Amino acid sequence: MPFQFRCTSRLLLPASRRIAPRSASTTLLRRVRAWLALLALGLAWGVAHAQSTEPSLGLVWADKKAWEAPEPWRTDRFSVQIALGTIHFSPDDAHQQSSGVDMEYRFNEHWLEGQWIGGLALFTNSFGQFSQYLYGGLQWRPVAEHQPFYLKLTAGVIHGYHGQYQDKIPFNSTGFAPGIVPGAGYCWNRYCAEFILLGFAALQFTIGATLP
Repeated sequence: MPFQFRCTSRLLLPASRRIAPRSASTTLLRRVRAWLALLALGLAWGVAHAQSTEPSLGLVWADKKAWEAPEPWRTDRFSVQIALGTIHFSPDDAHQQSSGVDMEYRFNEHWLEGQWIGGLALFTNSFGQFSQYLYGGLQWRPVAEHQPFYLKLTAGVIHGYHGQYQDKIPFNSTGFAPGIVPGAGYCWNRYCAEFILLGFAALQFTIGATLP
């Protein structure tokens, strides 16, 4: 049996000076704080960018017309979605139901006939690990007669798959992997539902609402 050498510095320090290892909850809390700070910076940039062509966010929220828009799904800027369920195409005993929240900002900018969007999804993946997806993309309304229907395509960075499940997503050797996520949805006034395709692994259903 090969020998394994381990650091024995723990034996050289008195008990009062030993540093306790970080608990899993402490590490998780620090990760959540870091990603929320990143989200806040992204939203702040988006709002500042939008202010160059639109009224200030405070004025929009204070204006009752913004809340009474006849087509709010077209003019609203913020979108919040909550995952309700996930269908795995190849079920595994290790799979769990994913849960999470997706916070998105819709820019007043267009490209390839689509609207620019950006956001951050915080979720537990199919193996119960806290994960994040920071993304940008485009959203289209392809059917003129049914404008509340939309298609979207996002691309970004996924983090959170580690340990024995690190290889469950491609190109995740560093813990950060590229992701491309298509989806389709429909809005009733300010309430929207989406189906999101998670690669070749699963289909997720979300519901949420938009805000001015």
